[in-house]
Amino acid sequence: MTPTDAAISALSTAQRLLLEPHGLNEAMLLDAIAEMHAHRIDDSDLYFQYSQAESWGMEEGIVKSGSYSIDQGVGVRAISGEKTAFAYSDILSPKALLEAARTTRSIARAGSGPAAVRVAGQQKRLGKGRHLLETSRPPLYSADNPLAALSAEQKVELLQTIDKAARAIDPRVIQVMASLAGEYEVVLVVRSDGRIAADVRPLVRLSVSVIAEQNGRREQGSSGGGGRSSFSYFSQDRALDHAHEAVRQALLNLESRPAPAGTMPVVLGPGWPGVLLHEAIGHGLEGDFNRKGSSAFAGRIGEQVAAKGVTVVDDGSLPNRRGSLNIDDEANPTQRNVLIEDGILRGYLQDSLNARLMKVPVTGNGRRESYAHLPMPRMTNTFMLAGKESPEEIVGSLDRGLYAVNFGGGQVDITSGKFVFTASEAYWVEKGKIQFPVKGATIIGNGPDALTRVTRIGNDLALDPGIGTCGKEGQSVPVGVGQPTLRIEGLTVGGTAQA
Repeated sequence: MTPTDAAISALSTAQRLLLEPHGLNEAMLLDAIAEMHAHRIDDSDLYFQYSQAESWGMEEGIVKSGSYSIDQGVGVRAISGEKTAFAYSDILSPKALLEAARTTRSIARAGSGPAAVRVAGQQKRLGKGRHLLETSRPPLYSADNPLAALSAEQKVELLQTIDKAARAIDPRVIQVMASLAGEYEVVLVVRSDGRIAADVRPLVRLSVSVIAEQNGRREQGSSGGGGRSSFSYFSQDRALDHAHEAVRQALLNLESRPAPAGTMPVVLGPGWPGVLLHEAIGHGLEGDFNRKGSSAFAGRIGEQVAAKGVTVVDDGSLPNRRGSLNIDDEANPTQRNVLIEDGILRGYLQDSLNARLMKVPVTGNGRRESYAHLPMPRMTNTFMLAGKESPEEIVGSLDRGLYAVNFGGGQVDITSGKFVFTASEAYWVEKGKIQFPVKGATIIGNGPDALTRVTRIGNDLALDPGIGTCGKEGQSVPVGVGQPTLRIEGLTVGGTAQA
């Protein structure tokens, strides 16, 4: 299928699910936009969304939870200067759409801006030969419904296989929890500049958690993954890999000792530890925080903000990745954006509003949780590029320090970049040799400052297995993270033992 054929197919799917069953057509969408532009506004759009979601949860070999839901609706937005008017409806009908448009217009009436956009002219473009968003890039993921790839019986069987396999690995495993979740989402975006685009988005995830017990001590291990694929992605081999990894972590934690505390060099492992980069640095590179001056990176384009060798990229165009999108939620194609290059700040992530106000190009990072939320600049897949050193050399460079391989939860102050992250797998290192696993290590620091303290960068760039979800201003969206092995100097490690 050619890129154009794929775009037309996605639009056809959106019309079939979002417009035709509710008596809507493109002329009505244009009427709604025209209704908003009866007042002076700079920009407007309609965002239609249809979603199917299901989940299965198993404990002790029994399916104990499950859900299935269908949701649909439309969000209507008008922008005048820095002011945004927004209304949404979970009912799709010509009447509901016009009411949402009129409500939005009444909210926007208090604003001011340049002369109204001439929507009548746009109507001709959309009505007789709509301005379909075209791209030369092949689709990043399949448009098939991922939920239909496995039957209900096959989904239960997959979870049971994980349960049995985890228990068979080691008799110390006393509890196994596994869950399977999937979503089929179709979006349709119509903009006042005449653009119309649709995207069909699959998303699946598998999670495995185990508890192991030894001499009265209990420890947990977990693993999971997924992406923009179907449930068939979780072949038996891939599912068993997650079961083995969860058990390995739990057994390792049974042997762990209290984490040393103090200020020390820390080596971060590849892949998921990039969540620290995402949270403590990535948010500070989003356009809204920088336009408002609340980011530590505001006004610093072209300056050295990180150690040499540090290159940070946000790329929403990676095939099948959890954070990838064919188009963002404003109908802009996603792309590869270099944010920091060899330590120099090159740019920020932009949605349409912030790009216009900052007089810079959009970057394809306008994202929203659903039709009931406003878009804002958000990350997609954010990661640091690889260096030249082997991970063995980097770990071997530690005289006394922490080697953090995996992270659990954490807290971040987005505007300042201050962070506290808990390591779910970490080791104490002395004289270049791993001594023992540690438990309860928290890594404390400041993201922008930590970037300047990177002294070694590994050649083993890895992306996370497909588990990331990012929260911002009450909205959650799927994301990807990644990094190579890194050595960072002078981080504070919280623990219960003396370093």
